Amino acid sequence: MQEHPQPSTDTSLTFTKKVWTVCSIVALFAFLLWFFMLTFDVFLLILAGILIALFFHGLAGMIQGKLHLSQKASLLVSVILTFIVIISVSWFMGSTIQFQISQLAKTLPSTINNAKQQLAASSLGQKLLEKTSSDKVSEQAYAFFSKFFNGTFGVVTDTYVVLFLGLFFTVAPKTYINGFLMLMPSKAKREAKYTLDRIGFTLTKWLKGQIFAMVAIALLKGIALTILGIPMAIALALIAGILNFIPNFGPLLSMIPAILIALTQGVNKAIIVAVVYLLLQIVEGNIITPSIQQKLIKMPAALTIVAQLFMGILSGGWGLILATPLVAILIVVVQETYVKKINPGFQE
Repeated sequence: MQEHPQPSTDTSLTFTKKVWTVCSIVALFAFLLWFFMLTFDVFLLILAGILIALFFHGLAGMIQGKLHLSQKASLLVSVILTFIVIISVSWFMGSTIQFQISQLAKTLPSTINNAKQQLAASSLGQKLLEKTSSDKVSEQAYAFFSKFFNGTFGVVTDTYVVLFLGLFFTVAPKTYINGFLMLMPSKAKREAKYTLDRIGFTLTKWLKGQIFAMVAIALLKGIALTILGIPMAIALALIAGILNFIPNFGPLLSMIPAILIALTQGVNKAIIVAVVYLLLQIVEGNIITPSIQQKLIKMPAALTIVAQLFMGILSGGWGLILATPLVAILIVVVQETYVKKINPGFQE
């Protein structure tokens, strides 16, 4: 009579091995996720350094096209020219800007008190003050701005880190690009290189549009505030230009000090300033920036705002500032690694 084979222990060992394999993968994924969350701010500083390098290389490309210099000479001229412009502006307008900013800082408390008095004169203003003057709102505002200005290593140190990273990436970009490509499998190197090139092109165009818009907004708002007779117009225009780098939220933040200063001259003047800021922002958002970026990449406004909210909560100021370029990078990566594979006819 034929005997039935006895169950082997191989099945149980195989099952146990699979369980341990799955647990190991989950543990590794959890560790990598924890490590990424822990060091996310550092990655943002690296991204900021990359943007500085792209600025220098983009300016060098323009110089090379106009003056027909070599790539290295154009890059050197772009760096020197940038520092000359910064030093020149600081030299000729630094004292005025510094004086107006110090005046703005000194008069801000009295300006806020004056604004409260102006608002308290109307029933609508009283309701607004009741909503915004509670301890809970003050604590939330303090927590937000503390998080916003709290850098990875401190604001000053973060700035130095970003500048040095930007200079290193500017001088030898191929070293870091080739190092990254070495981590890719042989079959994926070509696709990875093309994706990196697209990311570089996208960020350069986006950066060009943002910088031009910042300068345009600073000039237009400075002229408008001067015509309206608003005190400290240069400082307010400079703040508006710098904060315009942050899409959506930057213009709103820059409007606050301008309206507060305008309130010292009456509610009507504050309303006029708010309308001027909004109109100029509409012009910038619908004419100036799109004409430069030339439909570079479609980034839905809602997606950008959601990314800014999440990044602002996660990483404070750096997250809010760099949310848009990070979204642009993710869109390019998703298009190249997924969308084009399931839609072969996809057009960029």
